[in-house]
Amino acid sequence: MQIVVFTRSTPDTAAKVEVAADGRVTWGDAALVVNPWDEYALEEAIVQAKNAGGKATVIALGPEMHNDALKHALAMGMDEAARVQDAALDPADSLSYATAAAAAAKKVDGVELVIFGKESIDVGSDQHAYQTARKLGWPMLSSVSKIVAVDFAAKTITVERLLEQGKQVVTSKLPAVLSVTKEINEPRYPSFIGIRKASKAVIPEWSLADLGVSAVAARTQVGRFMNLPAREGQVEMIAGTPEEMATKLVDRLLEEKVL
Repeated sequence: MQIVVFTRSTPDTAAKVEVAADGRVTWGDAALVVNPWDEYALEEAIVQAKNAGGKATVIALGPEMHNDALKHALAMGMDEAARVQDAALDPADSLSYATAAAAAAKKVDGVELVIFGKESIDVGSDQHAYQTARKLGWPMLSSVSKIVAVDFAAKTITVERLLEQGKQVVTSKLPAVLSVTKEINEPRYPSFIGIRKASKAVIPEWSLADLGVSAVAARTQVGRFMNLPAREGQVEMIAGTPEEMATKLVDRLLEEKVL
């Protein structure tokens, strides 16, 4: 079985979002990390590929900054990595991402399973996973908390989905696309040997032409971004007995029309 996982580098969750002078959203000089949700997808791909005697490939779409996430995945134990880079993907909306992602998945010979993390934390969205499944024409199994069984002869996969109402066990034909939750496993830490090996890896770069894609959907942006106004405040200490402080506090709240 060939398994593909899509990942990306995202800013640390403590990063501050700002709007640049040209109106584009920027994370400034925030440190980049592998998208946290993707670590569960990577771990599951490594385990399932090993069980099946297959290979696990990790792919990122976008500029060179995503090589950090790819090398993290290789250090964890993924077999191969690749990155899709093309001027037509800058910037990319979810539909153009899905168009390129589906073509990239098909470029991996014999791929039968594509796994995504639950969502991308920098944009808070998972629609690209559903759109990729649609572009591939494969079943989409979301919120997967456990892979119960994979029948290679019958080309089926049985999973447990975590829903608001409880758990649901479903069986689907392969190939299929999955998005997984954190309940599915405990991601491993990259080993020292894995880190050294990954640091020397040369990540191949695929263009849209390499994927046989002539065009992707154009991005349309509606709206205007701006920085939030600075929050200002002051502290006023109230002294006296508890009764005096309570009276003064009520007076101040009435004066400021809070009450």
